[in-house]
Amino acid sequence: MTNTKKSIGFVGLGNMGGGMARNLAQAGYSVRVFDLMPEAVQALVDSPAGANITAASSAAEAASSVDVFISMLPAGRHVDGLYLGQGDSPGVLDAMAPNTLIIDSSTIDAATAQKVAAAAEQKNLLMLDAPVSGGTAGADGGTLTFIVGGADAALAQARECLEVMGSNIFHAGPSGSGQIAKVCNNMLLAVHMAGTAEALALGVKNGLDAGVLSDIMKQSSGGNWSLNVYNPYPGVMEGSPASREYAGGFLVDLMTKDLGLAIACAEQSASSIPLGSLAKQLYSMHRDANDAGRLDFSSVQMLFDPSVKS
Repeated sequence: MTNTKKSIGFVGLGNMGGGMARNLAQAGYSVRVFDLMPEAVQALVDSPAGANITAASSAAEAASSVDVFISMLPAGRHVDGLYLGQGDSPGVLDAMAPNTLIIDSSTIDAATAQKVAAAAEQKNLLMLDAPVSGGTAGADGGTLTFIVGGADAALAQARECLEVMGSNIFHAGPSGSGQIAKVCNNMLLAVHMAGTAEALALGVKNGLDAGVLSDIMKQSSGGNWSLNVYNPYPGVMEGSPASREYAGGFLVDLMTKDLGLAIACAEQSASSIPLGSLAKQLYSMHRDANDAGRLDFSSVQMLFDPSVKS
């Protein structure tokens, strides 16, 4: 039977992007993928969804002659370079057909998101900034939350694809709004994760069992997402990164980057974020003291209780 679904180009197949692209292919979309790491592309082509996945030789090839183009990249400079080009190398905006819908799910600064969206508009292209929450489990399971900035019309066109990859879609406002909402969320996440780790370390060092203390706080006023869903103390919550030596999940390097984005956002708006600034210092200290950049962000528990180190 002929596939009538939209064709999709996808660039950036890391911990998050790979699962997102696979879910689109499993839903019947024709997905053309590219990544600087050839093994990431090959893993998707060889997956059970591979019949609907084609490897592109470049980002420009992935972006040409598709209905929707999706990117998931590490930082603003990568997004700027991908879309607008670097040096003598043109960006993928030049390779796209008019009316292509662009969804950038990278977590970057709002200024870059707005700059690229303005350039896309000049070429008759619709663009959304749509960073995500939900981690690798959400990317693999198709349960991500998309936090979207951009025009209503662009979101209406994107919704069908977004619903394949996520279970919650929020429209934060015009271009750049998705990025602002995302850094606010991640700043709060860092604050309550650090506070949870500190409280657990205090209890354990005073003779309490981490699991018992967690159960008490979960049913008390100290309950929060980090404690209830993503407990940072090893052995308390089966399946959490803390119970598998902090492997996988949302990396300390990425949390530190996002806290830097929050601080930059605060400086631009003359906002006061003392707790966000402290969280940035704590995560930077943890990363450097424990060589923790590639560990899950819940590993900040090590900073308060070094005994949890493997």
